[in-house]
Amino acid sequence: MDATRRLFGTDGIRGTANTDPMTVEVAQRLGQAAGLRFKRGAHRHRVVLGKDTRLSGYMIECALVSGFLSAGVDVTLVGPLPTPAIAMLTRSLRADLGVMISASHNPFEDNGIKLFGPDGFKLSDEAEAEIEALMRSELGGRLAAPDMIGRASRLTDAAGRYIESAKSSFPRGRRLDGLRIVIDCANGAAYRVAPTALWELGADVIRIGCTPDGLNINLGCGSTSPAALSAAVLEHKADLGIGLDGDADRLVVVDEHGRAIDGDQILALIASSWQRVGRLAGGGVVATVMSNMGLERQLAGLGLSLERTAVGDRYVVERMRELGMNLGGEQSGHMVLSEFATTGDGLIAALQVLSVLVERGQPASEVCRMFTPFPQKLRNERYAGASPLLDPAVLEARRWACDLLGERGRLLLRESGTEPLVRVMAEAEDAALVDHVVDRLCETIRRVTVAA
Repeated sequence: MDATRRLFGTDGIRGTANTDPMTVEVAQRLGQAAGLRFKRGAHRHRVVLGKDTRLSGYMIECALVSGFLSAGVDVTLVGPLPTPAIAMLTRSLRADLGVMISASHNPFEDNGIKLFGPDGFKLSDEAEAEIEALMRSELGGRLAAPDMIGRASRLTDAAGRYIESAKSSFPRGRRLDGLRIVIDCANGAAYRVAPTALWELGADVIRIGCTPDGLNINLGCGSTSPAALSAAVLEHKADLGIGLDGDADRLVVVDEHGRAIDGDQILALIASSWQRVGRLAGGGVVATVMSNMGLERQLAGLGLSLERTAVGDRYVVERMRELGMNLGGEQSGHMVLSEFATTGDGLIAALQVLSVLVERGQPASEVCRMFTPFPQKLRNERYAGASPLLDPAVLEARRWACDLLGERGRLLLRESGTEPLVRVMAEAEDAALVDHVVDRLCETIRRVTVAA
């Protein structure tokens, strides 16, 4: 069996809806292969299937259901819910597999499929490769007999289950009474559950980005476009703004002055809070190569380590499990708090921030800014065809940049796992040096891309 991954990227399968690989045919085949891969005994097997609010979600959902049923697997449909809710429900319901239909922070034209094992964790590279190999094999003789075809049903209290799970992460006896909070759900999967959880905990909630129409997910709103959230915080004189992305596995926080607070600051805040009460496990935090050197310095001052991984919350989770750590995340806002969730959960992370605000009784601008970041610049260069990263001119420019930065900074060049982009990031204490390095590298990448 050819155990290679061609369809799966860093976060499941993703692409433009109705074009390969995000087609009905691929989704149906995936349902069949994944259903067969996770059959593990004589019991009735079940998959929990959720989605965000994209128009194409209906199409992909129907195709997946068809595939799972033909493999003899029952399907429990839960409708639009955050990605972490699917992971939680998979474990809670003792399902054999969890599936989330979402392209996260991408625009509505894209869609994706993420898979969770029975333990609620994202699948390993090996498991994804096995599913792909099954998809390429002859499945006809392995599908269910007519009397063993699966059944589909809907779980009507799925949203309530997730809300209660999220609320249970908030310290017992603590309330949000008196806090005015703007919540921007990016017209995505959390548009009902996130505002409800905050309101039930006592907050005065102002909702934006909570009117999905299938086409407006992540459109000028949510964690990747925080300008609308910042404006709403100022307009309503709110104490805090919380912005989620399309599937609510990442967040951005906005203070009372409308200034955004990124994932590195949130990691530092939660780490400090948890260390103070003896909750932080493993003596440190897991983050990715994108996290600012200022975070590393801040944690070192607390006697904590920063363990870096490749970009992607799945890699953060893997390293957390290896090292016995219970806190990790990404600068982009993926926060993994393994005491409460098996994957990134924007709402639960936001509740931890709110807990500290309530405890200290200070404004978000004072509580959430834990350190001064090193100047850091990130630019994305789109390309067509082969990656430009192996071009001799780019390799030479990379060597030049590394020599120039030396031990004073860091350089990161990588391909996006979800789009044909090269991400160019540099950081150092000298902002002019950072600008110079990034500008020259991006110019080189553009030049070789045009020449190709």
